[in-house]
Amino acid sequence: MAVELINPDGLPKPEVYRQMAVATGSRMVFLAGQVARDADGNPVGAGDFAAQVEQAYLNVGTALAAVGGSFDDVAKLTIYVVDWSADKFPLLGEGVARAAAKLGVDPVKPITLLGVAALGEPDLLVEVEATAVLS
Repeated sequence: MAVELINPDGLPKPEVYRQMAVATGSRMVFLAGQVARDADGNPVGAGDFAAQVEQAYLNVGTALAAVGGSFDDVAKLTIYVVDWSADKFPLLGEGVARAAAKLGVDPVKPITLLGVAALGEPDLLVEVEATAVLS
């Protein structure tokens, strides 16, 4: 695997993400933000934040598989959440856990979570952008 995830000494050690990814691979993959749409572009999880998180993560996994990678190759995630508030943490965790179980991966990555006013379409609640490194 080309990505090692760590929480270095001297920084907080959160359980839900890692502070740093050290990449040693040779192919970088920059994935556009993934949203709650299936392969045909149909909405998934209307009004259900956890379901939309799950689908966005699954779409990241699908995209990486298409280039010979997997979610394990993700070095960094940026998650954009409409109207973010701390009460959404459990639903975020639920969606991530369901996707991780389906993908068979550890979803804990360096992550930046940003609250936004809106995304590209009014029914979208979350968008997940990924950077991966493949060997």
